[in-house]
Amino acid sequence: MITLDQVRVFVAVAEELHFGRAAERLQMTQPPLSRQIQRLEKSVGARLLERDNRRVALTGAGAAFLNEAYRMLNLVESAGDLARRVDAGAAGVVRLGFTAVSAIEVLGPLLRRLTAELPDVEVRLSERVTLAQVDGIRRGELDIGLARPPFDTALLSSRVVVREPLMAVLPSSHPLTALDRPLTPQDFEGEPVIGYHPQQSRYFAELSVRFLANAHPRIEQRVHQVLTAMLLAAADRGLALAPASAASLHVEGVVFRELAHGGGDTDLDADPERPVELHAIWSREAVSPVVRRVLDVIRAALPGGGAPEL
Repeated sequence: MITLDQVRVFVAVAEELHFGRAAERLQMTQPPLSRQIQRLEKSVGARLLERDNRRVALTGAGAAFLNEAYRMLNLVESAGDLARRVDAGAAGVVRLGFTAVSAIEVLGPLLRRLTAELPDVEVRLSERVTLAQVDGIRRGELDIGLARPPFDTALLSSRVVVREPLMAVLPSSHPLTALDRPLTPQDFEGEPVIGYHPQQSRYFAELSVRFLANAHPRIEQRVHQVLTAMLLAAADRGLALAPASAASLHVEGVVFRELAHGGGDTDLDADPERPVELHAIWSREAVSPVVRRVLDVIRAALPGGGAPEL
């Protein structure tokens, strides 16, 4: 069997073409060096060096083996370097979940920052609603999620990365678009509203209910996705509520309008003016070095990344 020690000894002799100088370079005596060459030639099954009292020369087989020896040593060195980088979190794979709306303004800048700071980290993306992200982390399918609260804090750690306002999404022809003031819950009185599914889109459903607590709108539809709510509003099927960042989708036929703060129960809002939160979430169990490094980048790259960890 060929060993790395034998390969290193052979490379030294092939480069020096002198057993004594090769032994000195490797800080060993000449007899064990000669034995390593003999064992290597026996394992290879070919004579690699021609030697006599006056000279040492590579045979044809030796010249061919030298090229492969360089490749072997480079591979071992690069494998060791990769292992050290993975251990330090500078290389590896991170599986990142995200919601469709979180991708609008957050995902692009984050991925660019990760490419710049951790070029050897492969980010595998998975679009999932919050419940599916939490389940993915629990099952070990995801490492980090960009998701909406609430979370099981016994299972997950989380950190706010973005806070933004909740806004009204109105059909462009709706009379409320003419008002030159933030809309109140009373403005939605009796109006058809596109609501959110209480389980699949629990977060936006709760935000909507809190804002509209003092009004009596007609809930026409309950949808899972913010984009779906916007498209239905554009089709004049009702009013909707959505995070401010959703305006970046540029859905034709809708107008975004500010909401008056304090219109509903805001006891659970960390910031009543920017009640919509996006969190980075990850398992409370052992976190790999590469996941830890990616979380550090998230903290530095995103506006709310320095918020306290939960």
